[in-house]
Parts: sequence; structure tokens; C-alpha cells
Amino acid sequence: MEIHCYNISTWSKELLACITHLTGLIDICFDTNKKEEELNQILFPTEQILFDFIEVLIRVVSYEPFYKDISNQRSEDGPMFVDITLHFILNILQTQNISCHFQLMTNLSDALLLRVTNKSIPNQYFFYVYSIFGEILSEEKSKELEFTDDMGNGYFAMLEQTWQQPSKTYKHLTVSVLLRAFLTLSKNEFIPQKTADSNKLCLLLEMCDDYPIVYDIIWALSFNKDIQQQLRSNAPFMSKLIQLAKQSENEQIRKTIDGILWNLELNHENHPIDDKHNKKVFDIMISYSHKEKVVCKQIYNELIKAGYRVWIDFDQMHGNVMDAMTQAIEQSNTVVMCMSEQYRKSNYCRAEAQYAFQRERKIVPILLQKQYKPDGWLLFIIGQLLYVDFNKYEFSRAMELLTKELKATKTNEENVLHVSPKEKAQTSHMKTTLSVTYPINILHWTQAQVQDWLVEHDLVQMARLLKNYDGRSLIYLHRYMKHGQSQQILNLLQEDSIRRTNQSLSLVELSHFHSLIHQRKLIFQSSVPKRTTRKEKCKDNNDS
Repeated sequence: MEIHCYNISTWSKELLACITHLTGLIDICFDTNKKEEELNQILFPTEQILFDFIEVLIRVVSYEPFYKDISNQRSEDGPMFVDITLHFILNILQTQNISCHFQLMTNLSDALLLRVTNKSIPNQYFFYVYSIFGEILSEEKSKELEFTDDMGNGYFAMLEQTWQQPSKTYKHLTVSVLLRAFLTLSKNEFIPQKTADSNKLCLLLEMCDDYPIVYDIIWALSFNKDIQQQLRSNAPFMSKLIQLAKQSENEQIRKTIDGILWNLELNHENHPIDDKHNKKVFDIMISYSHKEKVVCKQIYNELIKAGYRVWIDFDQMHGNVMDAMTQAIEQSNTVVMCMSEQYRKSNYCRAEAQYAFQRERKIVPILLQKQYKPDGWLLFIIGQLLYVDFNKYEFSRAMELLTKELKATKTNEENVLHVSPKEKAQTSHMKTTLSVTYPINILHWTQAQVQDWLVEHDLVQMARLLKNYDGRSLIYLHRYMKHGQSQQILNLLQEDSIRRTNQSLSLVELSHFHSLIHQRKLIFQSSVPKRTTRKEKCKDNNDS
């Protein structure tokens, strides 16, 4: 396949049929073989072999002639080959921790976007495309897509149709395959909200007994406030959860249900902690995904050698996982957050991170996965914190930097401005807001757009100071700054800043703000059509 993928246009019908069925044979092994790690090691013994094969698959799905009149060619090998190839890509993504590598391959995203615009293709193609996007796109990129509503609606339509079939299979898709893909997609914030808004939670609740993976999906969804409310209002299901948490013989189901019930508690700040467990206090808790267990064990050992008292779950956790997590955070001064794609996707890790954030523990993030950039809820948590990149440095050097950061955190504890969780969450949420397209004329900006623009340009203090400003208010402020007496304006802004935010105004931020507004004015002025009269142009320029 690797040899022939460069000249697909010359393939004979016989060669296409041969490659199609050989690829399908290998692909089906992923669906029938439970030993995924062993299978991956046989097929892709090195990372480079895997990456080379991915390039081959992308060339296949990018070959446009395969998609011509695809809805009328289900019996042909071309469409069948595309079907198998898309399924193969999805299987690789679900069994290999390489989403970050795919994110760098824009040719795959471009090829898949073309497929989405072709409304004549069968439903299963949309499923594969949406599922692959769910695996490879960051939270920010997902929100940029114009078809996120279609993605949610499409998933539920296919899931409902498949669930209603006696065979639990529809259009070559099974309920199990759909749910496995939906589990990943549910980690993106727009899906829980879409689920809540479309009242589709009840569909998932119907499937719990037959498909235990649904409990994992519900846990992921239950970080959403609207989903929490819908679950609490469903008394029969709540009773079922409480009973299963006590009586289920399946340990994994019990742990997952503990996580759901944990999310449904009204106030974690008042979560009761057994005093007898508070006698032993740790300097550090290490929060990590088990995919990174090996390197985290090394970090743990080095911190112990350095004299730190460290809590980590492979030698401290007993009984209820959520209770153990709570006790660990309550007993620790600092949480070292080991960031990776798997960490972001883990419900356990998210619960740990959010509780540490809520309890105002000092958070020291470290990056363990190559090419990964924190996004979604994880970026929300770490906000503007600096992190140590363990991929950028040798392990010994990275440990030096981590130790230095831990010491700096301890030394500066009394000197930092303490921000309430609510206020910190608001600022962090603003920082993670998607970059939006703003009206070219600042006068037309809403209060929300002003806030987004300020935070997008790292003007967080200005965003707090100008909390209720719209575009016109920005223009007036800029005019005062430009034409008023500099010292007087600065003094007034300082007074406002101290009164409204309890902080002195940063002159650096103020200067940057002034410069950015000036740039926006130049952009607007250059966009004014030449046929505009001088009088009209002067009016617009004066306004902006």
C-alpha cells in the first residue's frame, strides 16, 4: 500500500479490490482483538512505521475521485476502500496516544472538511469524520468548526436509529462503536451542552444496563451544570446510581459511578474530611494519567530523594477513589499537574484538577507529552501559570526546573495576591475563550466582545477594570487617554483600578492597550471605501 499510494490514479480494479480487502482484514483485527497493545506492537513496531502508514492512509482519504457520486456506489471498491480507511484511522487514534501528531497534519483536517460539505455521502462517513475530528481537534479548533451543531445532531440521530434496531446495527455501525467514539467526543465542552439542550440524556440512560461504557460518558457529561441538573431531577436514575455504588460487583462501574455522584454534590468546599486522615500532611500531590505512570514514578522518586513528602496514587489510594482523592488534596500543600492529552481526556484527572483548583491549592503544571498544548478545561485550570516542559529538557534538567519552581512557589506564598476561586475561574474562563471575529468598527463591539478581545491580547487586568465596557466606551476611553493630560488620566485610572480590582494598574498593560486600539483604528480606516465622502469618513474616524 505504501508503494502504490503515490499513483492511485493508475490502480486497476483488481489492485484496488486486493488492497481494499487486505486493509479491511487488518482493520477488523482492531474490532475483534482485545489485546490492542500487542496488536499495535506487531503492526507498528516503531513510531516511525506508524507515522509513515498514517501518511499513506491520509493520501487515500484525500483522493477526490473516490468520493464522486459516492452515495450511488456502495457496492464499488472505491467507496468501500474509503470506508475501511476512515475506520482504520479512527481505530489507530483510539488505540494509540498520537492525537497531537495528527493535529500537526493539516492535510488530514482539510481532506475531512471537504467530506463534510458533501451532503450526499452516507451517514457512516459523517460518523467517521466527526469521530476523527473529536480525536484530533483541540477544544479551540472544534469550536471554530461551523458544523458542531450538525455533529451533535448527527451523532444522536445515528445512535437513536442504531439503538432501535433489533441487531443494534445500522448502516454498518454498531451501538458499541458509536458509544466508544461518543465517549471521546463528550470530552469537548460543546457536546455536553448540546446533549443538555437537545434533551438526549434520557437516550443514554436507557443504554446503561446493556452498555457499561455509558456510565463513563455520563461522567464526562456530568461536569456540565445543565447535565447535573437533569440528572438530579431524575429520581429513579439517582436511586439506581446510589444502589450500584454500593452493590455492583464490577469495580470499574463502582468507581465511575462514584465519579458521577461526586460531580452531583452541591458544594465540594464543605466536603467532610475525616480528621484522623489529616494528621499526615504532604508537601506535594502528583496528579497524573496512568499512561504517564513510568515517568511520574521517576519524578516521584526524585522528589522523595530531595526530601519532599509526596502523595501519589500508586501507593496511597485505598477504598473509594473520590474520597481518597479528596483526602490527598486536603492533606497536600501543592499539586503537581502532569499534563498530556490523556490527562485532559481523563475524568479522574479532571475531577482531581478541579477540586484542587476549588480548594485553592498551589498548582505547578508540568508538560509530559510531546507537541501537546493544554486546551479545554485543562487550560481553564492552569490559566497563566508557567509550566516545566519535560520534553524540552533532559530529565535531570527538567527536575531541577521543577524543584526550583516548587521552592519559588513556597517562598512566594505570602507575597502573592490571593484570588478567590470564583474570580480566578472567571479570569481563566475569559483567557480560554475562543478567538472570535470582531466587527471591524470598534463602535459595534458588544461588552462580551470587548472582554474577549482584551483577554485574547493578555490584557487580563484591563479586562477586570473595563468589565462593563462596550465598543463605544472603549473609544471614549482611548480618546481621553490620547487628548487628555497624561498624568491626570493615569492617576484617575489608578484610582479606578484600586477601587474596582484592588490592584494597581499595570503601566505595561495600559501602554499595550493604547497601542492595540491605535492598530484597530488603522485597520478600520484602511477598510473605508474610497468612494466614501470626506465628510462621512471624517465622522467615522472621529467616532473610532
